Amino acid sequence: MAEKRDLYEILGLQKGASDDEIKKAYRECAKKYHPDLHPGDKECEEKMKEVNVAYEVLSDKEKKARYDQFGHAGIDPNYGAGAGGGSPFGGGIDLDDIFSSFFGGFGGRRGNNPNAPMRGSDIETSVYISFEEAAKGCKKTINYNCVSTCDDCHGTGAQPGTHTKTCSACGGTGKVTINQRTPFGVMQTQRTCDACHGKGKIIDTPCKRCGGSGKQRKQKSVDVTIPAGIKDQQILNVGGRGNAGTNGGSSGDLRVYVSVRPHHLFERRGDDVWCEMPITFAQAALGAEIVVPTLDGKVMYSVHEGTQPGDVFKLKGKGIQHLNGRGRGDQYVRITVEIPKNLNSKQKEIIKQFESATGDKNYAQRRNFFDKLKKMFND
Repeated sequence: MAEKRDLYEILGLQKGASDDEIKKAYRECAKKYHPDLHPGDKECEEKMKEVNVAYEVLSDKEKKARYDQFGHAGIDPNYGAGAGGGSPFGGGIDLDDIFSSFFGGFGGRRGNNPNAPMRGSDIETSVYISFEEAAKGCKKTINYNCVSTCDDCHGTGAQPGTHTKTCSACGGTGKVTINQRTPFGVMQTQRTCDACHGKGKIIDTPCKRCGGSGKQRKQKSVDVTIPAGIKDQQILNVGGRGNAGTNGGSSGDLRVYVSVRPHHLFERRGDDVWCEMPITFAQAALGAEIVVPTLDGKVMYSVHEGTQPGDVFKLKGKGIQHLNGRGRGDQYVRITVEIPKNLNSKQKEIIKQFESATGDKNYAQRRNFFDKLKKMFND
């Protein structure tokens, strides 16, 4: 048997990592290996599959606890088979049996019907969208891996043409009752049935496709509508698209983390959009009609005479649509005045003439500064 990689190592974590650390590591790995970011890259595709398997186990508290204690043997019934009927200890020993021998099996999860319908677990994946798609909404096809009902046996675990049968040893309960004579009288305890390993049924001819588990891992896709105004790292919940349930139980949900790529011009602040607009010295001094980019295309704006660096103007309703609501935010444009470089001698002479023709009355900020400076030294 090939050695299996440590699940914590796959996510770049140490054993005992918290739930938040596991989620954060998963999202970072998804950003690194997601097939949408590396189309046609088989190596990234395989690594993403490893990441999904690791996260599926470590994000499930029960599976994580078994993995932390027993490694791969605690989560894979076929791992190390032959050492004792699939038990992590070998020899058919079961921790729940030990527990029930001390406490009589009262109140534990073993009291549940092993054949009762059980809901499947939720799974997570990521989707990457552009700034504009987040602002206006879009539709995306999400590809993901999940555990599904076996196509051949339809979840029974038995080879097609054969059937499961109720365990005669436990009568289908998954438990057997043991009477033990003690100094205090006869004590009755329950333990997991050795014949069916707690399943309550026997499969004489396991399904070849799924090995008798009734489930198989598949790659699926689903079309998702991403609403306008969604923010980076918000989660969309797609009901019934997670891992398959057991004994006819419903499937879990698919949780989609939405990652929004940064824009080269725009910055989002709430539902408002900000950008910087460079203009020339002449445009700032004399005023001008300038072309401003928005999410809806280009618009004309009149910059007033004497515009200063850092001045901000607002384009009402040109921001991002409010999520699940009416109306939009605004767009704010901050002005930057670019000082010309690489001037030739003629241009320099013109600027010198301009400088000689201006005085303090043309520079309010400069005049105020020197007035304050004079007052400081006179005081």
